Amino acid sequence: MKLPAAVLFDMDGTLVDTEVLWWDTADEVAARLGHRLTDADAREVVGRAVADTAAHLVRVTGADAGRTEEVAAELSGSFFRRVEAGAPLRPGAGRLLAGLERAGVPFALVSASPRAVVDSVVGGSLPDVGFAFTLSADDTVRTKPHADPYLAAAERLGVRPGACVAVEDSPDGTASAQAAGCAVLVVPSLLPVERAAGRYFADSLEDVDLAVLRDCARDRLRDHASARRGA
Repeated sequence: MKLPAAVLFDMDGTLVDTEVLWWDTADEVAARLGHRLTDADAREVVGRAVADTAAHLVRVTGADAGRTEEVAAELSGSFFRRVEAGAPLRPGAGRLLAGLERAGVPFALVSASPRAVVDSVVGGSLPDVGFAFTLSADDTVRTKPHADPYLAAAERLGVRPGACVAVEDSPDGTASAQAAGCAVLVVPSLLPVERAAGRYFADSLEDVDLAVLRDCARDRLRDHASARRGA
């Protein structure tokens, strides 16, 4: 089996430096609701879907629960405007993507952002990248931290999740990919990600190439086989 069968990339904070833009957006909306974000809010904001962050802001500010959709729309609109103004690539992202394309390894984008944001970022920051497809929060019933996005991506590519490597930066994204059965290469950005079996770490995408991704896939399959023999 050729490994990895495919590489599945998160977008925000992994390929493009948008996590700070999302935090600033959430902080701006929270402030209008009478709350300033702190580190205590981070796990409900970083790497979360718009609906999840909106629900958190409504909950933490004591706003009427009926305003959740309004807050979500405000978050989406403000974030979209920031993204349209420019979302820089993370260091090493362009080189890694080009290397996979040259090697003929299929890769896709698996994001918890809405379709409009994904299309804006890809069109502006990743216009010539050969993604097999892009998958947004709008494309599955449940998004991260549930396994659905990565399961859907592997199915579309016609490969087993266990033969894929997901590249993630956040706890929720890592949980999503791991729940789907992927090997996960974590390149943390704003939030730390706990070390655990099946998770591999790099300080930057500048340290990642096809050989690193291949090792992640092989180690995951070997660990899985050992666990089955021990069961």
